[in-house]
Amino acid sequence: MKTLLKLEDLAELVLSIFVFSHLDFGWWWYPALILLPDLSMIGYVVNPKVGASLYNFVHHKGLGILIGIGGFVLGQEVLILSGAILFGHSAMDRLFGYGLKYDDDFSSTHLGKIGK
Repeated sequence: MKTLLKLEDLAELVLSIFVFSHLDFGWWWYPALILLPDLSMIGYVVNPKVGASLYNFVHHKGLGILIGIGGFVLGQEVLILSGAILFGHSAMDRLFGYGLKYDDDFSSTHLGKIGK
């Protein structure tokens, strides 16, 4: 099952890159922005509960999908780009074993402990 889920996340990351490739942005935008959603970890400065909540909100794949669809509906490429980055980043994180966070500790995720 773990391999199947990783393949699904890889497919989602490829989908994100595919959507990006149809936008009118230079190729370097994708690698330049792909780690930007990790700025949501700043919530951990307050406490683990706030950190986990902010991190999970930004890393929810549904957020990327909604923003991307909003961009299509409104004809705003920057929103499509934002959605593709959020969705692709979340897929990439899960591919590498970084899941949504529990509020007890940053390394405690829905995919298990980070580093195990």
